[in-house]
Amino acid sequence: MKQLSRLLVVGLLVLGLNNIQAQDENNPWQFTVGINAIDVYPTNDADAAYPTGGLFDEYFNVNDHYNILPSVSYINVSRYIGDGFVFGVTGSLNRIEKLGDVVADDLSHYAVDGNIKYNILKGTTIDPFINVGGGYTWVNEIGFGTVNGGIGVNLWLNDFVGLTLQSQYKHAFEDYGIKHFQHSAGVSIRFGGTDTDGDGIYDKDDACPEVAGLEAFNGCPDSDGDGIEDAKDSCPNQPGSAEMNGCPDSDGDGVADKDDACPNEAGLPALSGCPDADGDGVADKDDECPSEAGPSENNGCPWPDTDGDGVLDKDDQCPDVAGTVANNGCPEVTEEVQKQLNDYARTILFDTGKASLKPESTSVFVDIIRILEEYPTANFTVEGHTDSVGSASLNQKLSEERANSVRDFLINEGIDAARLTAVGYGEDRPIASNNTRAGRTQNRRVEINLVKN
Repeated sequence: MKQLSRLLVVGLLVLGLNNIQAQDENNPWQFTVGINAIDVYPTNDADAAYPTGGLFDEYFNVNDHYNILPSVSYINVSRYIGDGFVFGVTGSLNRIEKLGDVVADDLSHYAVDGNIKYNILKGTTIDPFINVGGGYTWVNEIGFGTVNGGIGVNLWLNDFVGLTLQSQYKHAFEDYGIKHFQHSAGVSIRFGGTDTDGDGIYDKDDACPEVAGLEAFNGCPDSDGDGIEDAKDSCPNQPGSAEMNGCPDSDGDGVADKDDACPNEAGLPALSGCPDADGDGVADKDDECPSEAGPSENNGCPWPDTDGDGVLDKDDQCPDVAGTVANNGCPEVTEEVQKQLNDYARTILFDTGKASLKPESTSVFVDIIRILEEYPTANFTVEGHTDSVGSASLNQKLSEERANSVRDFLINEGIDAARLTAVGYGEDRPIASNNTRAGRTQNRRVEINLVKN
């Protein structure tokens, strides 16, 4: 039995110490100091040399059976080892003056015990527990091993200090050992938790163990004090609202200042928080006409129609001359204009049998050029015609040369060459009879005709 008791004690010590090295819990250490009472009466020990009662008989008979040393008489050190289990070592001393109903001769009592305790309720103010363990007791220098079991409760006054009450039965292995109850009451102090950032939240429970924070955010900081922890705050150094993910919205337009191109003027989310007074989709700060709606392509201004013809300048090929929509804002050459143009063209005079222009034709060209300039997008053919006098080949050549002579003159006077095409028809397109002098005079002519698209 003696060897069994010693092996039990050693086994408990090794188990506890191994677990101690592996744990890391809030306030894992507990130190308790107090008084203890030895009661040998309610143990149902029929072999004892002194009278005892049945188990738990007169369990609370303090005056008749308790041995209490009126001073600090026990010390316990314990360590949390996880999942509600605690390993502890207790040292105690006492004076035995009552062995049941027998008066003893002031026997000395010393004990060292190891125990494993299980906390039934975890993290509560009233913290009941059960324990089992073993130890060694000396009474007047006679030692014996014990196996122990008991119950108790911690009453925590705060996170660190509490009262501990415990009662355990200690069964002696040896026949000469004294079976007894040991009751204790003491003050307990918990300590040993790690709080790296000093914010009052232990690292085990601190989501930000190296940065001081708030309990409400599991130890994480709220630098700007807006009630949103920094990790979830898009603007951790500027107080804001939860709706803005912790960012301010100075103008109250629903766009956070950090994303607001106009943070002091209420605006539209679609325009990065800037206003649009005329509702044209161009922010006022970029709108050259903020009070008049216009397209973004024209910087928020309406497109002008300088000539008032209903075709906007951007689409008007003749923005300074009123025209028609069908002709892209340019004036259209009417039949009346075409007739007038040819009335002028048919009065152009050439030297006889040649393509050279007579000087008296200059005034006619002034009128022709004026008409061509009124229709800047219109293209024309300069057509040369002859009478039937002479060979057809010579007439064809002459008609072409005269047409080109007129075209060259007009180009030299500023008409775009791309607008004019010269062509000769010789004697093929008469407009009068070549049998009379008057008819032949009409057939020798130049026409300027509109090229229709």
